[in-house]
Order: sequence, then structure tokens, then C-alpha cells
Amino acid sequence: MLFGSRKSSMVAPEQALPGRPQRSFTLINRHEVLDGPIEGPVADGLETAYFALGCFWGAEQLFWRLPGVTSTAVGYQGGYTPNPTYEEVCSGKTGHAEAVKVVYDPSAIAFEELLKVFFEAHDPTQGMRQGNDVGTQYRSAIYTTTDEQARVAEATRSAYDEALNASRKGITTTEIAPAPEFYYAEEYHQQYLHKVPNGYCGLAGTGVSCPMPGAFAVAK
Repeated sequence: MLFGSRKSSMVAPEQALPGRPQRSFTLINRHEVLDGPIEGPVADGLETAYFALGCFWGAEQLFWRLPGVTSTAVGYQGGYTPNPTYEEVCSGKTGHAEAVKVVYDPSAIAFEELLKVFFEAHDPTQGMRQGNDVGTQYRSAIYTTTDEQARVAEATRSAYDEALNASRKGITTTEIAPAPEFYYAEEYHQQYLHKVPNGYCGLAGTGVSCPMPGAFAVAK
């Protein structure tokens, strides 16, 4: 993002900012585009996954446009500071990545399809950056909520590593881990590119197609 930190190494847990027991802002529990809640319990039959791929403004838009995605939200994940603010995350002193929460209907869109969008929308070989956006908050990560998601994510990352290597692009630095606590970002960040259609988005892929290993079927 335009005001991102230049820090490119993870803060040690003991040096992270202390945070706070509750969020420091009010969040409206309504999706500006999909017209449903962004917090609260997930309906039966739906699944949730989390993706970090650089600036979360453009990343969230990629996912809310997909058929089968029922809700998205942006927030901070994978660090040490509870209930951080945007400014704190940008300082590099929380350890969090800018992440997108994606709630989807697996009978309408397969997790493999979400992964394909994720890998092709950014450059997962860059480490703690995406293009001109430099900092640990811009790292590449997939945070899973089921064992099956984890299995498919690992298989897809391996397949994409092979495709990237064949194209001499290197290999991914994408972290895959069980989803840690997700802290919602401030209200003005939610569905930002819907509110500000000409707003900043620095995402750019490698140009290498992501294979989807194994067969999957989506019920119609």
C-alpha cells in the first residue's frame, strides 16, 4: 500500500507492540458489495479460508467477484499484536500480514479455484514484498481452517513451484498454516475498491499459470 513500512524482516515476539484487549474502532457488520454480514457465525455448508497476497484492497476485490464467494473482509493475521491498528501493522512491529477472509460455498466454487486466483494474482516468490509495497505485512500466506484445505494448499503450492521453476521464476515463499486469529481492519479498509473505485492496487502476477493438481468436482 502507498504508506507501507519498508521493514522486511519479522519482528521478534518479545519486541512486538503490546496491542489491546479490544479493537479500537467501530466496524459496520455489512458487506458493501455482497450485502451480508462480514462478522458473525458462518452458515452451515459454507467454509472459510484466509489469504495474504500483498495490499488487501485489491486482493479482497479479486475474491468478492468470484461466483460462490458469499462474504469477504480484510484484516490482520499471522502476527503477535492483539487488535492492532493499520498504523501499527505498517510499522512492521506487529508481525501481521494484510489478509483477506473469504467465506465460500464449496458446492459452488472449489477451494482449488480460490488457490488458482490467489497464486496467479500476485508474485509469491518475492518474500516480504509485493512490487513497490515492501514490508512483512505484504508477505504471501494461506491460512487454512480444515485439514483438507491444508492438503490441497500444499499440493497446489508444490505444483506451482514446478511451474515457476520451469519458467525460471524461482519458487514460492508462501506460508501455509492453520488460521491464526484474524483481526478485522478498520471500516474504511473494508471493500475499499468499491468505495474508492480508482483506488490504489499494486497486485501483479508472475504470468505463470497455476496448475490445479488432482481432479475436483463442483456440484451444480
